[in-house]
Amino acid sequence: MKNIAIIGASGGIGVGFVRQLLQRHDDVRVYALSRSALAYDDDRVLPVSIDITNEGSVAAAAKLIDAPLDMVIIATGLLHGENMMPEKSVRDIAADSFMRSYEVNTVGPALVGKYFLPLMRKGGRAVFAALSARVGSVSDNKVGGWYAYRASKAALNMVLKNFAIEMGRRHKELIIAALQPGTVDTKLSEPFQGNVAEGKLFTADFSASALLGVLDNLSPADSGQLFDWQGTLIEP
Repeated sequence: MKNIAIIGASGGIGVGFVRQLLQRHDDVRVYALSRSALAYDDDRVLPVSIDITNEGSVAAAAKLIDAPLDMVIIATGLLHGENMMPEKSVRDIAADSFMRSYEVNTVGPALVGKYFLPLMRKGGRAVFAALSARVGSVSDNKVGGWYAYRASKAALNMVLKNFAIEMGRRHKELIIAALQPGTVDTKLSEPFQGNVAEGKLFTADFSASALLGVLDNLSPADSGQLFDWQGTLIEP
């Protein structure tokens, strides 16, 4: 049986991951972790409550995982919220928004790694992945703006690279990956969908399916890198 944990399972892409995994595998247990711990009409899904910004909550959730994990996908992220929008100019930088972006986009996934990496299956292939963003690539930044989101995702990419280096010393078949899901029709992208080219706004199920396909084709040599939904390497 495959044991897979989706962190942020009640969010747009998280829901897509759960649906796609249930379609792909009959013999699977999906730990669906989210703040709301949604119930599912499928006994292959175990809802678990988690708040990735609270270390005690992450630690408690990890204790509820009762089998070695073949895959962990962190499908959380914050771009905008109440009194918070991506910065268009240096004049828009606000300390509270910056700190909140780092809390959700960087520190939260780092805490998940602290408590969930020790749960990964040993002696076989395993995958630990997190949703990042193309705008988190320093070399790909051509237009500027979005200071907090860009910086927090670049920091996330570094955290995942560190995981890959450390874990690679003792778990040779563990793959750590950052994933760029494309522009997905979720609440995160909703205010910005007017600028998306025709055919480039994806459903959550399409993006989740594409990213699972990318993960299927990665090897330990790819660990620590950022890949888009087509499997193309994005330079840091």
